[in-house]
Amino acid sequence: MGKIEQYQSYVLNILNDYAKTQPMNMHDVDNQVIKDEEGHHYVLIGTGWNQKLFSYSVIFHFDIKPDGKIWIMANNTDADVAEDLELQGVPKSDIVIGFQPKEYRQYTGYATA
Repeated sequence: MGKIEQYQSYVLNILNDYAKTQPMNMHDVDNQVIKDEEGHHYVLIGTGWNQKLFSYSVIFHFDIKPDGKIWIMANNTDADVAEDLELQGVPKSDIVIGFQPKEYRQYTGYATA
């Protein structure tokens, strides 16, 4: 298994684990893992009804770039998914906090690009 395929499995493990968590106050909102395995884009969304309001939100968004780095494009939680990636064996040099401005990525402790 190549590096990109291995990283894909790590990302999907994380997304599938978080997808099992039901928001406490939103019983009619379902979590869905959306994956584009050819383009290497992976998203966890929450969608459904929160009382009388329709809810649709991106929880996590990961991209795996052709150079093999995992870019965290969105993390709308308090969870440290970069650390979750590290625990699965991804080195910090292969993780980019993509939602941070380029000039601040050097302070994240992860790759800058």
